[in-house]
Amino acid sequence: MRLLILGGTEFVGRAVTEAALARGWQVTVFHLGRHTAPAGATGLVGDRTAPDGLAALAEGEWDAVVDTWSAAPSAVRDAARLLVDRVGRFAYVSSRSVYAYPAPAGLSEDGPVVEGASPDAGQTRYPQDKRGGELAAEAVFGDRALLLRPGLIIGPWENIGRLPWWLGRISRGGPVLAPGPRDNPLQYIDVRDFAEWTLDALRQGLGGAYNLASPPGHTTMAELLDTCVRVTGSDAELRWTDPEVITAAGIKSWSDLPIWVPPGALHDTLLGGNVAKALAAGLRYRPLSETVSDTWTWLTSIGGEAPQRPDRPRLGLAPELEAKALNL
Repeated sequence: MRLLILGGTEFVGRAVTEAALARGWQVTVFHLGRHTAPAGATGLVGDRTAPDGLAALAEGEWDAVVDTWSAAPSAVRDAARLLVDRVGRFAYVSSRSVYAYPAPAGLSEDGPVVEGASPDAGQTRYPQDKRGGELAAEAVFGDRALLLRPGLIIGPWENIGRLPWWLGRISRGGPVLAPGPRDNPLQYIDVRDFAEWTLDALRQGLGGAYNLASPPGHTTMAELLDTCVRVTGSDAELRWTDPEVITAAGIKSWSDLPIWVPPGALHDTLLGGNVAKALAAGLRYRPLSETVSDTWTWLTSIGGEAPQRPDRPRLGLAPELEAKALNL
């Protein structure tokens, strides 16, 4: 298979690139040039937001393309139009954020999506941008478009700051604010499982939208943090705290305490998707312990400081706010 990845040097794109190379596929990576393309891939440099920014893609044919773009939908549209006659299938990395809020637990791919999205739009809000990217892919490629809707993505090479923040905080030890309830269910996908399923789907010729995550309740907040303590070898003391106490302290879920969302509408929206369609199409998911352990191994191998996407805010709880919430 000849695979073109639009953005293939960080996190999701990198995982797809490495998985494809491991299969012996011929991989071309089109990227900004801020990072080196993975060894074995052919690198092409360009800026999709600049005039003639797609010039490096003017020639070439591929069996499939994976587009990881997260900003203006018009950039997805322009790339799709340029490639439509030279690419077999077009996979767009979208998000569960395309569903209209609140999305009830168990919502499948045919649930209502956000309004106001357009394939011709510039950058607006993340949900509309991702939905607009979907519309752009479908408008050009039709049933050859594969719309990937992952929820929470974690694993090695994460550049968002969710699991790396928890691993870093717990590795420092001492009292740690652990957001309850302990049995709060989590749903996520390891970036490598996402990559493998995406490649399988392209090879099989799948199209349409797919929610991609582990089954709801695959693990819990307690299992996640206990695993972080174990793999880091930390002496951290998890102090489980009720959501009401955390909220009253001015601490925000998902950003101050990454991954965590208390029970309620937002939890159902972010961590309660129906993934039956992807499971029926062969989605496999590894145990939490493997994801956490491999992420810690990677994090320590690069000095303990995870890369940070420049277009995303830094996540994590300020030490003074944690101390105040714990009455230290």
